[in-house]
Amino acid sequence: MEKQISFEEAINQLEQLVLKLEQGDVPLEEAISYFQEGMQLSKLCDEKLKNAEQQMTVILGENGELRPFSVGGDEA
Repeated sequence: MEKQISFEEAINQLEQLVLKLEQGDVPLEEAISYFQEGMQLSKLCDEKLKNAEQQMTVILGENGELRPFSVGGDEA
């Protein structure tokens, strides 16, 4: 993965790989390549979900209510 892609793009690519593999007529070497690419996409999606979860934890308080927060640099 040379460029950074969005979660949605990664999921879409992963779905396309699964469809290709499900067809069953993919040569072994190609199937292995698809599988490796799929594992990389899966890892990327997992990292993006964990990052989103961490961001939500910061935004939400322990009791589930929104915490006040500010974007850096706006302190008075």
